[in-house]
Amino acid sequence: MGLVYEAAYYLSRAIGHCCFDYRVINRERIPSEGSLLMAVNHQSFLDPPLVGCASNRDVFYLARKSLSEIPVLGSILPKLNVIPYNQEGSDMSAIKAVIRVLKAGRATLIFPEGTRSKDGSLLPAQPGTGMIVAKTLSPVLPMRIFGAHEAFPKDSFKVKLCPITLVVGEVMYFTQNDCEGDPKVVYKKISDSIMERISALRCPER
Repeated sequence: MGLVYEAAYYLSRAIGHCCFDYRVINRERIPSEGSLLMAVNHQSFLDPPLVGCASNRDVFYLARKSLSEIPVLGSILPKLNVIPYNQEGSDMSAIKAVIRVLKAGRATLIFPEGTRSKDGSLLPAQPGTGMIVAKTLSPVLPMRIFGAHEAFPKDSFKVKLCPITLVVGEVMYFTQNDCEGDPKVVYKKISDSIMERISALRCPER
């Protein structure tokens, strides 16, 4: 980890524990090395730092390209392993960057839904995740975050200090056979299967 990333990593952990009673269920399921696509539902701006700090390895992230255009923040984001992504249409340059990261044996966090949920419920998966899997055959780790919507919902500027839990599922593996056929159909099918595994995860009572 670089110095800036490491500082953000431990700050995220501290804020998570102090402000949101943050806990990670099945943390031991997160592989410590090798190519890994961490797939999680998207409820809040809190998701990337809290999911990222659940792992003991550095993680790459996709983030709106507009954030990179903000003075100061734009110069910091690359040090946080952020890959700029243009939400207007399919940003193939960002997808190719993610593919390069995965082929280099690194970990990347991705949100199959493509955007934050307005009410906290799960949204349909977009085909982009399936494309990345088909191009890399990287192991996929389904994860589900609970409470982030209640803490910091979309279109709100108020943060509520309430419990947040991340539940880690079992690693999914895909083969070349899973990727044969019409690309559009295959990509959506893979994305849907990942979203189904995310949907099946449940939050244990505290």
